[in-house]
Amino acid sequence: MALKLDDIKQPVADELEILEKKFRDSMKSHVPLLDRVTHYIVKRKGKQLRPMFVLLCARLFGNIGDKTYNAAALVELLHTATLVHDDVVDEAYYRRGFFSVNALWKNKISVLVGDYLLSKGLLLSINNEHFDLLKILSKAVKEMSEGELLQMEKAHKLDIKEDVYFEIIRQKTASLISSACACGAASVIDDVAKIDKVRLFGEKIGIAFQIKDDLFDYGNHEIGKPKGIDIKERKMTLPLIFALNKASFFEKKRLVNIVKNESKNPRKVDEVILFVRQSGGIEYATEKMKQYRQEALDILQTFPDNEARKSLADLVLFTTERTK
Repeated sequence: MALKLDDIKQPVADELEILEKKFRDSMKSHVPLLDRVTHYIVKRKGKQLRPMFVLLCARLFGNIGDKTYNAAALVELLHTATLVHDDVVDEAYYRRGFFSVNALWKNKISVLVGDYLLSKGLLLSINNEHFDLLKILSKAVKEMSEGELLQMEKAHKLDIKEDVYFEIIRQKTASLISSACACGAASVIDDVAKIDKVRLFGEKIGIAFQIKDDLFDYGNHEIGKPKGIDIKERKMTLPLIFALNKASFFEKKRLVNIVKNESKNPRKVDEVILFVRQSGGIEYATEKMKQYRQEALDILQTFPDNEARKSLADLVLFTTERTK
């Protein structure tokens, strides 16, 4: 039976509703334009996976209080800021099936809105003197920026090896999820070793989460037609890296040429997707995803056995079994 988010979030369902109001309040501004944009963002929020990680990791070790709510709001503010900026960087005009902020208000306003959300997160921490949370999240923002720039640098040469790929996704995706988990724990305990263990749990599932995203590009029986978006954007993902490592010299040269120079040609992109599938790239990436998922679950088993741990285990499975 497929896992449902409504069931997973049950131990913190009431807290998520309280958080939603706090999050809306944290975005308010006296500038009407800002209020219009942030209202649009809030109305089209995603699955709330990161706040769920914050709240559930806090519930693992104690009772949710104001510091936990502030931690979750801070994570959401920083995450939303990075999404707004990412859409500008990627020139993306859709987000979760709706127009992106830059599609409606253009790049200048989008960059400033992202900056505003980032500053609201910083002030939320400073005004409440939650400097430990600010330290955790500031490191994540730094790593996300480094990961994005490293990926851009490598996209020009298309020379990403597997170890570099994992470093990119650890920074770009896993750092925020690991920080969300660490902030949740840090909001209720001050045991540095435990908080770091929770952070590592988040990092493992963050890496598995990104590999799952990479696999969507190649499609399957549930998703249907492959998207090929990463190939069109010249992003070297794990299935493609594996396939290129297995390719002969001339095959590799041909595939790299397609990604570099013909990635806008749908027929050529389909050739790359077919080669990746036939080379075993999908199976390899799937096994790697399952490996990181199991490592996350193994760490989770060392934490207190309670309702929050059960939901976190289900959330780990949900993130790697989702179909979109």
